[in-house]
Amino acid sequence: MVKNGRMDKIYHCNRVLLLCVLALTGCATLQGDRTLPPTVIAALEKAGMTDQVLGIVAYPLTNRSGGLRLHQSRPMQPASTMKLVTDIVALERLGTNERSSTDVLAAEKPQFGVISGPLYLRGGADTDLDWGSLWGLLRQLREQGVTHIQGGLVVDRNLFNPPRLDVGVSPFDEAPEFEYNVVPDALNLNTSLVEFVFQSDDKKLTVRTSPILAGLVLDTSTFALNDDACHKWESTWKVPLVQMSEGSQRVDFQGQFPKNCTQHVNLSLLDRQWVTVAVVRQLWIQLGGQISGPDVEGSTPANAMVLASHLGRPFTEASRQMLKRSDNPLARLTYLRVGAKAARSGEATLDAAARSVNEWFVAKGIPTEGLIMDNGSGLSRSERITAQQLAATLEAAYNGPYAPELLASLPVAGVDGTLTRRFKGTTAEGRARLKTGTLRNAVGLAGFVSDQQNRVWVVVALLNDDNASSKGRPVLDSVIEWVAGKQ
Repeated sequence: MVKNGRMDKIYHCNRVLLLCVLALTGCATLQGDRTLPPTVIAALEKAGMTDQVLGIVAYPLTNRSGGLRLHQSRPMQPASTMKLVTDIVALERLGTNERSSTDVLAAEKPQFGVISGPLYLRGGADTDLDWGSLWGLLRQLREQGVTHIQGGLVVDRNLFNPPRLDVGVSPFDEAPEFEYNVVPDALNLNTSLVEFVFQSDDKKLTVRTSPILAGLVLDTSTFALNDDACHKWESTWKVPLVQMSEGSQRVDFQGQFPKNCTQHVNLSLLDRQWVTVAVVRQLWIQLGGQISGPDVEGSTPANAMVLASHLGRPFTEASRQMLKRSDNPLARLTYLRVGAKAARSGEATLDAAARSVNEWFVAKGIPTEGLIMDNGSGLSRSERITAQQLAATLEAAYNGPYAPELLASLPVAGVDGTLTRRFKGTTAEGRARLKTGTLRNAVGLAGFVSDQQNRVWVVVALLNDDNASSKGRPVLDSVIEWVAGKQ
């Protein structure tokens, strides 16, 4: 710990030697015309960090030249604060009431209850196609009198190019099977997740899925039981081995699981095409229908007729979930939707999305140098943005037509979303609407804060350091609390 006298010297060094080189002098230097507040310096000292890990822009909207700026032009890893860029651009590019859909189609009109060719299941980046919605979609078809599908099922994911962005992609981390890591596609059936229910007593573990899937074998023979507390089940979890064979799938569980424990876990373990076919056939038979013929991934003919549809939520409702909960798969899906709407012939959807974001920045007069878009969620090793770019994005949105929608979607400090338990009892509680961001080596906060005179500030605070997730949050919190306490 640095004593108060030493902190005063560092503070004085910051003010006097603004142009000194940190490596040679040990002084903290700022790129703006403001020194760090003493509370922020103290938080940095406690974390064992220098101001070189920070990028900060904070100013009242009534005085853009005021406030605090530190390394504002340095490209930094934003973590989930990058979702703000995706959301703000999507509000303009998609519109507040844009609704994605899933369609069931046939190349020819059914005759006497029979579809002579295949049934086409066309994904439209539906945000809400869960198992119940799929059942309702197929029920619409049955209620039209269709009983027999003779040509099998064609699953159309071609809204995005390529259709399966999950294939051949290196995992982000050592837990690719968990919900936050899902790479979406245009069908997005149940967010490509299947619920696994783990139940153990003191001698035996059983595992089942919901829904139960025919042809799925779950092997727990090497899954040992231990005496850990139930909530610590993940500490001994290992990625299961999954094998496909002649239309069936086998999951061999590894690691250990606590005794006398029940856990419901949504996992992206199974091949999504296999799951889609299995569930469609299962539901269709339960509804009293018949289906024969092969099942493939493919394209829907241009002249195919829509027989039934399911609509997702209006985008503003999905936006609320994306920001309040920091939903990675939903952010990635939104980014892809932006790309699909902007894509030129043959253009990759991710490339089109990045181009659309860059064009939005240019239209708003925001420099794009240093901006790197990857998947739009912040769950990326390559995405970069400067604190100034992110602040300018927020200011443009605040002055734009969709400011109410953005503000309503942001977590409120100490109240809800990812900030439910954060800032409780501080000057920032209820006064800040902020998007959080957390990776192992990057944390961030970005949004709007009202000070003690109810002036609205744009605030962006990014911290990149190997110990960011374990020690960096109090540093960012001190910036927010400083703004919220300004007189």
